[in-house]
Amino acid sequence: MAACLSTNLGRRQAGAALVEFSLILPLLLILAWAVTDLGRAIGHYRVLAQSAREAARYVSTQTPGSGTDQARNLVLYGRLTASGPYQLSGFGGTQQVLVSWQYQGSNPTLATVKVTIRGYRFDSMAASFWAVRFASITFGDISATMRAASCGSVC
Repeated sequence: MAACLSTNLGRRQAGAALVEFSLILPLLLILAWAVTDLGRAIGHYRVLAQSAREAARYVSTQTPGSGTDQARNLVLYGRLTASGPYQLSGFGGTQQVLVSWQYQGSNPTLATVKVTIRGYRFDSMAASFWAVRFASITFGDISATMRAASCGSVC
């Protein structure tokens, strides 16, 4: 009789563990998805920041006012020409790549160039799994500023 009670108790405990696991599993999956999506968002931000730095570095070696189209291409496509796919899936018509030169006084040798990416929208990967549309994240302005090359031979 005692052996019978212990096997029934073991089966009930195994059943309770299965019920507890089935209750916690959806929460664990949502947490894993959220961490993965956050990692993707951080990766996109990192690519945008690096692209802005590369574009600012490129434009800083050009004659003031030139090279802006190539800088935009560096941000959007990752290369100087506007060919191939965008380097990030969130690029489209909403973001802007702004290139501006700033002079200090009348001396063009003290010029700086600023590349700003404005309006980039990161979409969650959940939109491709379910028909539910989750809120997207619109990043704030991402910019890089560099001192322009000496205008001795460039200007």
